[in-house]
Amino acid sequence: MVQSQGLQELTIGKLAAAGGVGVETIRFYQRKGLLATPKRLEGVRRYGGEDVRRLRFIKQAQAAGFTLEEIGQLLALDAGHNRSAARELAKKKLEQLDARIGELNRAREALRKLVSECADKTGPCPILASFGV
Repeated sequence: MVQSQGLQELTIGKLAAAGGVGVETIRFYQRKGLLATPKRLEGVRRYGGEDVRRLRFIKQAQAAGFTLEEIGQLLALDAGHNRSAARELAKKKLEQLDARIGELNRAREALRKLVSECADKTGPCPILASFGV
């Protein structure tokens, strides 16, 4: 069997395995409109290489911090080859991630300070006091 032929004959289980997700994830993405639901052939839905590509794209976009709604927008832009709009969505996401990283860095520094103040001292721990305990 040729590789491209094998990719045109994937069951939902094989698609899920190829994408590193569970079958229920495939169905969830279908309900959300992120993946197409193919017609049944001889009682079984068959998926192809484009479905694998799309599934992997969804996973990579999630890892980059995109929501499912944003991923749907990116997929729609991909179909229209709208590079500038896709770039703007990615740029906005990058700004959001940078802001979140800044928040996490500030939280880390505050916690480091509290850990330092709590070390080798007697009396109430400032960590507990800062959290309202």
